[in-house]
Amino acid sequence: MDKRKVAIIGGSGFIGTRLAKRLSARGDLTLKIVDIRESRQFAQCYQYGDVTQPESLRQALVGYDVVINLAAEHQDNVEPVSRYYQVNVEGARHLCMVASELAIKQIIFTSSVAVYGFVDQETGEEGHFDPFNHYGKSKLEAEYVYEAWRNTGSGNKLTIIRPTVVFGEENRGNVYNLFNQIASGRFVMVGNGNNMKSMAYVENIAARLEYALDQQADYQVSNYVDKPDFTMNQLIGVISASLGRENKTIRIPYLLGMCGAAVFDLASKLSRRKFPISRVRIQKFCARTQFKSNVQHNFVAPVDLNLAIEKTVKYEFDPR
Repeated sequence: MDKRKVAIIGGSGFIGTRLAKRLSARGDLTLKIVDIRESRQFAQCYQYGDVTQPESLRQALVGYDVVINLAAEHQDNVEPVSRYYQVNVEGARHLCMVASELAIKQIIFTSSVAVYGFVDQETGEEGHFDPFNHYGKSKLEAEYVYEAWRNTGSGNKLTIIRPTVVFGEENRGNVYNLFNQIASGRFVMVGNGNNMKSMAYVENIAARLEYALDQQADYQVSNYVDKPDFTMNQLIGVISASLGRENKTIRIPYLLGMCGAAVFDLASKLSRRKFPISRVRIQKFCARTQFKSNVQHNFVAPVDLNLAIEKTVKYEFDPR
């Protein structure tokens, strides 16, 4: 039986590297990493490819059967905002066009729970779409592009996975910043801390993507969340306990936090510098972001969430 040929677009990144590690250990497939940055760990599998440059995708994907697309513009405060749509939406169009040209029949796409926006209850796949920022809006538009590809090609298989915020060792996103502030003793809680937060550990989302690859479902859309959910207060307690430290959180009201963030936004606009504090980040921090999946499958996450937090905290901040 011929080996399946699987390409990971964005495979040099945080999630992509974990997924590549899992897939490279298998003997039943051939792996390629397609990215604008060379893979540090899997240079032998790497080929340059940029979703904004369709010809580079054509060259990289010739002969491949499955594409897992992790490439995205996702950071807060990206300027110009058109960059979200250039990478996330136009990139999706380019990939679908190239997939049709090369007779690639299976695409797995990582979207985001950001397509739902702020939620007032635990939200599954049936949730109302109401993205509040350009990242969420562009991810939702990209989903529509992939849906159109699925519907126009005979035998096309599509899996869309919407992860909640992903964390883990060697990530430098918003969760790392939170962990770092708590570890440094400089953490300031904005709001009452009772808002629920869903999280996903990088090894678990990589395993979920591998599971989707093996399922080969004709069509599936699902959220990805590691349970249980924590309030911000509970999460800070778990992180503090992992560090063996007493929780000494400083607290300020939400309105005061937003006013302070507005000052940083103004300073950023005037100086053209990016600061770690912004109104968008305060909104996201204080919002309820609690999600679930109602999709039935047999996937079991390999790492317990409490253990995942402990592993990440100790790896990053415990010198012992």
